[in-house]
Amino acid sequence: MGINQTLDNLPDMAVFARVVETGSFSEAARQLGLTPSAVSRQVARLEGALRLRLLERTTRKLRLTEAGAIAYARCQDMLAAARGVMALTDAYAAAPRGLVRVSMPKAIARLVVHPLMPAFLRRYPELDVQLIVTDRVVDMFEEPVDLAIRITEAPPPGLAGRPLMQMRHLICASPAYLAAHGTPAHPRELAQHSCLYLGEDERDRHWRFQRGQEEVTVAVRGRYVANHSEVRLEGALHSLGIASLPEFTARPALNAGTLLPVLADWEHLNLYAGMAWLLYPSNRFVAPKLRVMIDYLIEHLAVSAPSS
Repeated sequence: MGINQTLDNLPDMAVFARVVETGSFSEAARQLGLTPSAVSRQVARLEGALRLRLLERTTRKLRLTEAGAIAYARCQDMLAAARGVMALTDAYAAAPRGLVRVSMPKAIARLVVHPLMPAFLRRYPELDVQLIVTDRVVDMFEEPVDLAIRITEAPPPGLAGRPLMQMRHLICASPAYLAAHGTPAHPRELAQHSCLYLGEDERDRHWRFQRGQEEVTVAVRGRYVANHSEVRLEGALHSLGIASLPEFTARPALNAGTLLPVLADWEHLNLYAGMAWLLYPSNRFVAPKLRVMIDYLIEHLAVSAPSS
């Protein structure tokens, strides 16, 4: 295949990749601003150029052929390279400028990152920042996001990252609640208390603890459930029960004595505990605007752990 024909097929490759990502000709057409028939013709044209069947079409779904799976992976590489070329605009700016979009969980955004942003914006007057506050996992290859903070054991495939901070969860209650209801001496005693928990998943009410080689899971209950750590904090301060809270949420109240630690000799294992990483696509050029944001967050939050 000559270079001219290869260049002619580049748009078809991009359309084919979008069809695979969406799983639908009609949805790909909607996202691309084309008609479904035009999308179908472009995929057929690519198959004709390659003399290979890339997709098996049924009335219900699309399925990649073996050749189609390989073609899709190569098309993804092509699109990543194209994004890298487009990023050169920022790469050669005289100073960091433009918009930096950072995705992160709600509690981290409100209590950890947001307080750092006024000083960052003063330091870099030509930079704008958009915090995308969501607890869902954002697809960094498909959504307009430059950086993401995510709790994970290691950067997922295709992403590079820097470890930011260890996320611990603590069990806390107000002095008034403990005076009225007693202080649990063992995790199993939590079953007799009113507890404030996340409530997004059935597992959220099954609190896990570890002390040495001993591990305990206890099913908790309570009259007040909230999927926001600051709401649970306020509930605990109003003596509504024993709360499970991120350490950074609970720490000011613990330092002030308005909350007291419960079962402090046990490690509270939690779905949202672990290392918070600052992530970015490994094949994406790190523009100056992203580099200064990465360095700033590392400067203020990073733990002593190897980078990736």
